[in-house]
Amino acid sequence: MKHTFQLIGIDHVQFEPLFALTDEQLRSHHAVRCYTTASPGYPCRISLEDARVGDELLLLPYVHQPAPSPYRASGPIYVRRGANQRKLPAGVVPSYVTSRLISLRAYDSEHMIVSATVCEGHIAAQEIEQHFGNESVAYIHLHNAKRGCFSCNVIRA
Repeated sequence: MKHTFQLIGIDHVQFEPLFALTDEQLRSHHAVRCYTTASPGYPCRISLEDARVGDELLLLPYVHQPAPSPYRASGPIYVRRGANQRKLPAGVVPSYVTSRLISLRAYDSEHMIVSATVCEGHIAAQEIEQHFGNESVAYIHLHNAKRGCFSCNVIRA
């Protein structure tokens, strides 16, 4: 039986006030403002797209695995000014993922990793389907494998 899945970006609301801060104020949040100088290269975790040249972004730490488990984790992410949370249609994997080496981390309902793989992004959909073939998998996190940064959440659709 083939399962369907959906990729979801981070909710943008929590980041909007940060764009109004000065660069000095951003430092107190361990964040820096930057502008896209090349594309691809600045993947926005809200829109699930690579920012366009000249776009304003924040690079900041983000707790991508907030669950109370040994896998609680955070890491750096880019978020783009004016981006809205993107929820892709079931089964769609954007170039934001397909153009990168991707790490998939599959978690159960207790937030424990039950399986993980690394693959070329163009086969990420097949890997996601394979992980969701295991009924104990509740959700998946994608990471950009080269830098280890969180990419997005994947849920059953």
